[in-house]
Amino acid sequence: MRSDTGAGSVLAIGLVGAVTALAMVAIPLYAVLSTRSAVAAAADAAALAAADVRVGVTGGLPCAVAADVAAANATVLTACELDGLVATVRVQRVVAGLSVSATATAGPPDD
Repeated sequence: MRSDTGAGSVLAIGLVGAVTALAMVAIPLYAVLSTRSAVAAAADAAALAAADVRVGVTGGLPCAVAADVAAANATVLTACELDGLVATVRVQRVVAGLSVSATATAGPPDD
């Protein structure tokens, strides 16, 4: 008959390894998910700024202003399209080696 002396130590090492592996996956995933809403807000702000310029509320070039607003929100403007008074922008931020992007459209209300 064999003794099971030390089996608890092996089990504890296995559990610590499993929890560590889970944390290594969960922490970057949480960082990406929490960044998603911040990137969406940055896209909204950049689109509104570009639309304000397009309508004439503020001065400047719509896409340049959108890029400045995106940079102020720690994102990068990757696309800016203007269709009349409507501005559509796409912003991006890299977190934990993954790219998080969002698109937003702003303009005057449709009547």
